[in-house]
Amino acid sequence: MATIELTATDFEKSVTEPGITLVDFWAEWCGPCKQFGPIFEAASENHGDITFAKVDTDAEQALAGAAGITSIPTLMAFRDGVLVFAQPGALPAPALEQVIEAVRGLDMDEVHKQVAAAQAAAEAGEAPPASE
Repeated sequence: MATIELTATDFEKSVTEPGITLVDFWAEWCGPCKQFGPIFEAASENHGDITFAKVDTDAEQALAGAAGITSIPTLMAFRDGVLVFAQPGALPAPALEQVIEAVRGLDMDEVHKQVAAAQAAAEAGEAPPASE
């Protein structure tokens, strides 16, 4: 499955769908982005069950800002609508495979419990609970 381009119009819909969505925030002028691009594209061909998407930070500056992107490339992984991984830097292929396997292996019931606890704490004005 080839990568798809995301814009502010379709970003939220794409990352909140069931399953895994990996998003590469990049720019044409960015050397490390150009290094990571073929690695990301190759992974998309090997993992047809995952949505691979790219956001051009020059064309989508407001989206990049809303996503808190301060360095590119930045890889974000969403699973079932939850941001479960975000890291700047061009990953080598083996590290990208490790991220994919880690995201696949998540216990999403536990992740949803942690998200709910953090939201409840934020609403109550408390610090979020420490992870176990």
